[in-house]
Amino acid sequence: MRSATPKVLHALAGRTMLGHAMAAARELEPQHVAVVVRHERERVAAAAVELDPLALVVDQDEIPGTGRAVQCALDALDARAHAGRAAQLVHDDAVDDELHADHANGGDHPLGDGLDGPVVVLAGDIPLLDGATLAQLLAAHRADGNAVTILTTEVADATGYGRIVREAGTGDVLAIVEHKDATPEQREIREINSSVYVFDAAVLRRGLAGLGTDNAQGEVYLTDVVASARAEGGAVRAVLSDDPMLVEGVNDRVALATLGAELNRRVLLEWMQAGVTVVDPSTTWVDVDVELAADVTLLPGTQLHGATKVETGATIGPDTTLTDVEVGPGATVVRTHGSLSVIGADASVGPFAYLRPGTELGTKGKIGTFVETKNSQIGEGSKVPHLSYVGDATIGEHTNVGAATVTVNYDGQKKHRTVIGSFAKTGADNMFVAPVTVGDGAYTGAGSIIVKDVPAGALGVARAQQRNIEGWVERRWPETPAAQAAARARADESAGRLGAQAQRQLAEHNALTGAVPVVRPDSTDATSDGSATDRPASDNEGSTQR
Repeated sequence: MRSATPKVLHALAGRTMLGHAMAAARELEPQHVAVVVRHERERVAAAAVELDPLALVVDQDEIPGTGRAVQCALDALDARAHAGRAAQLVHDDAVDDELHADHANGGDHPLGDGLDGPVVVLAGDIPLLDGATLAQLLAAHRADGNAVTILTTEVADATGYGRIVREAGTGDVLAIVEHKDATPEQREIREINSSVYVFDAAVLRRGLAGLGTDNAQGEVYLTDVVASARAEGGAVRAVLSDDPMLVEGVNDRVALATLGAELNRRVLLEWMQAGVTVVDPSTTWVDVDVELAADVTLLPGTQLHGATKVETGATIGPDTTLTDVEVGPGATVVRTHGSLSVIGADASVGPFAYLRPGTELGTKGKIGTFVETKNSQIGEGSKVPHLSYVGDATIGEHTNVGAATVTVNYDGQKKHRTVIGSFAKTGADNMFVAPVTVGDGAYTGAGSIIVKDVPAGALGVARAQQRNIEGWVERRWPETPAAQAAARARADESAGRLGAQAQRQLAEHNALTGAVPVVRPDSTDATSDGSATDRPASDNEGSTQR
């Protein structure tokens, strides 16, 4: 993989490859699950325990090979079985003494051989293998009474895979030959070993005891147990899967991407067959643990990750990424990035919204364009329409938050909370310096910096009185375009224009007399055909002269 991350911890469709393998194993409801670790053992072991706290983590020693890995696992499982048996015998000393005496005289081990029954073995780098396929393999093993049952498939190019050598006539498996050890004739075989088996525990135990490293790789091959099982007269058979992708392994980033795309295609296919509309499957990605209801619509560019759950009638996308988000029925989420959030029924989010962890939007609520939220509860019918940051806040029901609002939640050391009540309306460009509370039905003025509580039904205004400093631009930035524009404007005003009082009086006079207002010589007036023509004021008959 050329990576600092162990191969089995690379992820696709929201799970590591180890996670996919363990999930498939757990679908069989086994008595025990053992995970063998070697490379980067600490990291892989920690991941395995996090996935399944009941899993038995087994450390493979420095002896390489799949056979040695399974041998270490079986030894650990046998030890667990012995411990359980010993705990039973503690309560019956007479039976315990009898068994030990029998063992001393050459009889069986007083605690038995260890694990019994079928043992399923699978590799940690086959992410598409599912529990249903494993169940079919196990069922065939039990039905036929096999010593070993192998899951196989056929591929066009079998280079690098172990070949299945079958007996003519019966079709039973004679041997599994690794590619490097295969003869030219055997390399022509297209049926390959998937590294997925079911063994009878006793057969496996005896076969592992006789394994060696006499092969091209110098490893202990699990496949050699097949030969020993046949030598004992046991039945070794194969179940051929007609879906090679199910048992395709990952050895590099190319295979990881290929299988990731294939797994996503299968996930989307299942959801579409269940009633979900996926407008563009080629740009839509849905993790295996996502839950979708019927009549959900996924628009192009949608990515749903983790434990995201979308209820019926909701529309997600386009260009939306949600991770561990719950979306209520009928909600719409457009061009939004969200994680660990809850979106209520019939709510609206986006476009260009960012929902950080802890966001809860109520029924028919709105988080609009260029809004960021974090650790905040926004009540039913309440709206944060645009250009705002709402962090560490509680907003009641049917409240409208004005544009460019910021809850100032951080004092440099601690986060503080803003509370805005129900049926409140906050003005545009408000700053709420937490901790602060705005009561139910209260209003706040535009441009206010609210640092004190606003009682219910009150108007909170906190802004400085406006004052105009005349001539400031020309003094501070002389000769600039702004200064020149200001100078021209003042020149126009001083060129005979009437003051406000005079303008009112003239308008009243014109209204009484029906006179046409004076048009300055440099102005234009419209002709009846819509064209403009320059005319001196003296040409306007009936005009009032200044």
